[in-house]
Amino acid sequence: MKRFLVVFAAALFLSGIMGCSRKQAEEVQEPMSMEAMSTVNVATPAGAEAKAPAAGQVAATPAAEAAKLEPLPPAGPFKPSVMEIQTALMNAGFYTGKLDGVSGPKTKKAIEMFQKANNLKVDGKVGPKTWDALKTHLTQEAAGKAQ
Repeated sequence: MKRFLVVFAAALFLSGIMGCSRKQAEEVQEPMSMEAMSTVNVATPAGAEAKAPAAGQVAATPAAEAAKLEPLPPAGPFKPSVMEIQTALMNAGFYTGKLDGVSGPKTKKAIEMFQKANNLKVDGKVGPKTWDALKTHLTQEAAGKAQ
């Protein structure tokens, strides 16, 4: 009976330890928000010397240093809305449908005609090259100059 209790206690102890280590391995680190990243202290590189402010100067605070940072560029290329695409296609003379912001068969056909007329890959999708050619027609003034 003692042997059974010892084996049972050992099995319980080992399963507890194994369960905890598995849980730690399964935990996924959450991405940090920009606000959380701004509060993280960054260590100075090895060999860099800290400079004391000269007489009459105020030491820069981390908030002041953060204010000098430039904003991040937008993630990936600009993706135009369907309404912008339809407007540009209409101004260019390729779309005659209703400006409804819905990408249907008329919009796709107009994109394909625009791509063919501008020697682009005809796939009915507005990728970066198609948008570069199409965005010049986004405003009414640009459409008037082009015609």
